[in-house]
Amino acid sequence: MTTQIHPVDHELIQAAAHVARTRCQGDNHTMAAAARARDGRIVTAVNAYHFTGGPCAELVVIGAAAAQGAYELDTIVAVGDRDRGVVPPCGRCRQVLLDYFPALKVIVGEHDRIRTVLITDLLPESYIWADHQLDAE
Repeated sequence: MTTQIHPVDHELIQAAAHVARTRCQGDNHTMAAAARARDGRIVTAVNAYHFTGGPCAELVVIGAAAAQGAYELDTIVAVGDRDRGVVPPCGRCRQVLLDYFPALKVIVGEHDRIRTVLITDLLPESYIWADHQLDAE
């Protein structure tokens, strides 16, 4: 696997960190995500924690983006509350992000090792849902 590194979108990290600081309160909202749409808009969201498996911030930001008419996302990042910094997407989010946006860039890493990689680099040997759908006849 060759990891492709792209420029880090620091504005996106700052947007997610701001939401994490100002909107994540209590145990229900502990993560914030920010995504840049192809048209340059930044969309933010927080997770909706629930013991039944409430959606992560990355999944909520997909819905928030769609509600704003942004159906193509270019880059995404998640940031934890209480100054935890950038947090990589969980396995479920990686799969959903890959299925929705196969060319998506994801910001990962800690402190001075922050980097931007393709979603495909986070899921090598991926199962691509669309590749396994039967054509309707």
